[in-house]
Amino acid sequence: MGRLGLTLLMGVAILAALLLVSTIYGTTSIPLSDTVLAILLGAGLVEGDMSPLNRIVFDLRLPRALFAAVIGAGLGVVGVVLQTTTRNDLADPFLFGLSSGAAAGAVFVITVTGDILGFWTLPIAAFCGGLVASGIVLALVHGLRTSAPEKLILAGLAVSFLFSALTNYLIFAGDNRAAHSVIFWMLGGLGLARWETFPLVCAGLVLILVYSLYRSRWLDALLTGDMTASTLGVPVQSLRFKMFFVAALATAVFVSVAGVIGFVGLMVPHIARGIAGPLHTHLIPAAAVVGAVLLTGSDILSRLLLAPQELPVGIVTTSLGSVFVFILLLRTANAKR
Repeated sequence: MGRLGLTLLMGVAILAALLLVSTIYGTTSIPLSDTVLAILLGAGLVEGDMSPLNRIVFDLRLPRALFAAVIGAGLGVVGVVLQTTTRNDLADPFLFGLSSGAAAGAVFVITVTGDILGFWTLPIAAFCGGLVASGIVLALVHGLRTSAPEKLILAGLAVSFLFSALTNYLIFAGDNRAAHSVIFWMLGGLGLARWETFPLVCAGLVLILVYSLYRSRWLDALLTGDMTASTLGVPVQSLRFKMFFVAALATAVFVSVAGVIGFVGLMVPHIARGIAGPLHTHLIPAAAVVGAVLLTGSDILSRLLLAPQELPVGIVTTSLGSVFVFILLLRTANAKR
């Protein structure tokens, strides 16, 4: 096993430890023995009745920890895909209106319609909002008859501003009693983590992970520029559209259950490149592990910093992201001297 394999194995071990910590610690700490017993009971591996304490572990804390890992991994891979296809080191789902569209869909439900479809209302509305935003971006770029990265970024920014304005209007004109839940959801949170929606986020991760690995050689070719990639037989315009669509679909899934969690898709690719290098066969799995570790750790902090009150996880990731961008700018400035 090479250095990269050992590093990834260590990352998986750290992730496993964080998942255990996330399940044990919260508003109240639960002993490790009780936590393990609750998981075994819930999984049906041992016989016995589930106590209220067991239910807290298995029905609330465990799915939340797993959601953080899966969504973090997915957002990390989405960040890699978007930064490669646009050749922009600051690209992430925020930049292309994907998160803004999903937020607008969720806020519309919270402030206007209410839970007309029960528990699934919010995820479905956010998912549809994300798809509408990505569809508008793709339509704009298609209308320009170009797949140039700068055009894709400009179209994404325009759509992001449009849906942000719509979201702000809905908050202003909607029911003031819903303002707290709107703000918490827009800042990101894993309070909607339930076993019922776990297959949905897993499907989002599998979609972006499998397709990006399948096209990893073409993504490698894009690093050399559009002209060189074309001479190597890569259908650059088609690849850019398809990768953006898959990234949009996965992002819509993640945002639909966790709200807008910022900067994960921006930070993770840079950290993963330092571990695995620029080639995507190694970079994509590294980004998945780093993203899972980052969001799981951030979720633990969000619950412990102001305990018993819960801090939106987006505040933690945004704080980390702002420091990260500052460091990135300093390194870039020093490298040019």
